[in-house]
Amino acid sequence: MSTSAASSLPPAFPGRAPWGTAAKLRAWQAAALEQYLTERPRDFLAVATPGAGKTTFALRIATELLGRRDIGRVTVVAPTEHLKRQWADAAHRVGIRIDPEFRNAHGSHGRDFDGVAVTFAQVASRPLLHRARTEAARTLVILDEVHHGGDALSWGDAVREAFEPATRRLALTGTPFRSDTAAIPFVEYVEDDDGIRRSRADYSYGYGDALRDGVVRPVLFLAYSGQMRWRTRAGDEVSARLGEPLTKDMTAQAWRTALDPRGEWVPSVLRAADQRLTEVRRGVPDAGGLVIATDQAQARAYASQLRGITGEPAVVVLSDDAGASERIEKFAEGDQRWMVAVRMV
Repeated sequence: MSTSAASSLPPAFPGRAPWGTAAKLRAWQAAALEQYLTERPRDFLAVATPGAGKTTFALRIATELLGRRDIGRVTVVAPTEHLKRQWADAAHRVGIRIDPEFRNAHGSHGRDFDGVAVTFAQVASRPLLHRARTEAARTLVILDEVHHGGDALSWGDAVREAFEPATRRLALTGTPFRSDTAAIPFVEYVEDDDGIRRSRADYSYGYGDALRDGVVRPVLFLAYSGQMRWRTRAGDEVSARLGEPLTKDMTAQAWRTALDPRGEWVPSVLRAADQRLTEVRRGVPDAGGLVIATDQAQARAYASQLRGITGEPAVVVLSDDAGASERIEKFAEGDQRWMVAVRMV
């Protein structure tokens, strides 16, 4: 983006708050905001690649609607407890008071707040409570990573029940998604050439767009194969090669064997990946590597292996760790080589 184009963008949060999560709206945020304010839709789905600034965009919508008195309350629905707190912190910086500690047992939020942040699981456990809260005031519902509404069969039904009366609904996701079974509420679907129903976004900002604008970095995915051997409960030895056609059960067993920190495959992959990262950092000194683990024990084991390989500690970020966000921000500075994450990045 040129300097002149950037300087012509509106400030991120004029009026209600002179500061915000960003000093200026990015071009895509400004364009999506203009479209939203022109069309004034009840439902709006924004698909923007991770890291593009969906939170800033959504909070700008909220400040506009609150300032115009189109709404009097904001409800943020997020996949995890950690993301609830991230939303509340970001909202606080722009003058919107969101309670991330709201529990269903509370019934209503305190007078000092403009709304609450809840999880999809919270909504699913008591949808009628959240419906009553939604009916009690003109409400903007922000559905963060809305595709998680399909994680459990009951979640989509609960979201529909709870937020059908909402004045406005703003759905956000980092990737387009399809409807294999029940459609996620408040999302429009269209059939593609193969007859598969896919979500239709009102505004899209893809990875290629963000890469071209310098909003995100290029991401390199390395593919590794390998021969796995393990013993069944009956004592039989089984062998399979990753990447070859296997039954669902065999695939699961092969991956379980491959990802075991005590096995041979993961350490060899980590060594090869660190060697490639070293090569990349010769041209991009602050490039980093990311390992996504399935659970905390696995994450700590991988981090220990990386320390043995590199001689440096890896950053470990876990979904229930209060300091995880700060560690991610510190890692973004580029001084450390590796991050190991569980449900965080």
